[in-house]
Amino acid sequence: MADRPRITACIITLNEEANIQECLESIKWVDEIVVIDSESTDRTVEICDRYGARVERRPFPGHIEQKNHAVRSATSPWVLCIDADERLSPALSTEIQRELETNGDTLDGYYMPRHTFYLGRWIDHGGWYPDYKLRLFKKEKGAWGGTNPHDRVVLEGETRVLRSDLLHFTYRDISHHVRTINSFTTIMAEERHRQGRRFGLPVLVLKPFFKFFKMYVWQKGFLDGLPGFVIAVSGAYYVFLADAKLWEIQRLGERAKS
Repeated sequence: MADRPRITACIITLNEEANIQECLESIKWVDEIVVIDSESTDRTVEICDRYGARVERRPFPGHIEQKNHAVRSATSPWVLCIDADERLSPALSTEIQRELETNGDTLDGYYMPRHTFYLGRWIDHGGWYPDYKLRLFKKEKGAWGGTNPHDRVVLEGETRVLRSDLLHFTYRDISHHVRTINSFTTIMAEERHRQGRRFGLPVLVLKPFFKFFKMYVWQKGFLDGLPGFVIAVSGAYYVFLADAKLWEIQRLGERAKS
């Protein structure tokens, strides 16, 4: 069997001391770890240094921009992009290495199912699983795109789906979830405004209901018990808040012009 190509793990961080050690422990077998830190004030950088990561501290320009900077900083032909609150399962680590040994020359990227732990249980429905993510790819073939804060890898080439799970230890509790929704919807509303998107009242009124129905009924979130209900309500609140904030931005802007 051929030797596998070199892999660089790329992570962006901001005050992740509660998560980063377990993340790094799950990827310590890779050839290089690059961490782009957005000026953390906790022990994040200290922990990364202990794992031999190459850390660069720089202001946060946006999720897409920071992640692309991490990819550009990698010195390996393959990059594995992982968030600080994620871990490779042992099975996924083994599968990645075997895949690259056998197909690293012929394929360009790999999707992996992401499994999220939330409110004391693994979430299996509601659109949260299998949440396929393209996280392993040839550096020359892919880059981060999408719209902040919802980034995604854009890749030109041949891909394959891996079987083993990427483990996601997301929001610590409901309060953390709500704070993240508030932060992300502000970013999203500002991005939509910059792109020239206009607020529409029917969207504000109807979209949350469709979002809840999709997650809780169509995608069977009800099978995840009360956490599934919380997730569906939170999803509806997210889309409502993003459009409400877009209205707020445009309303204030129009008032300032008058």
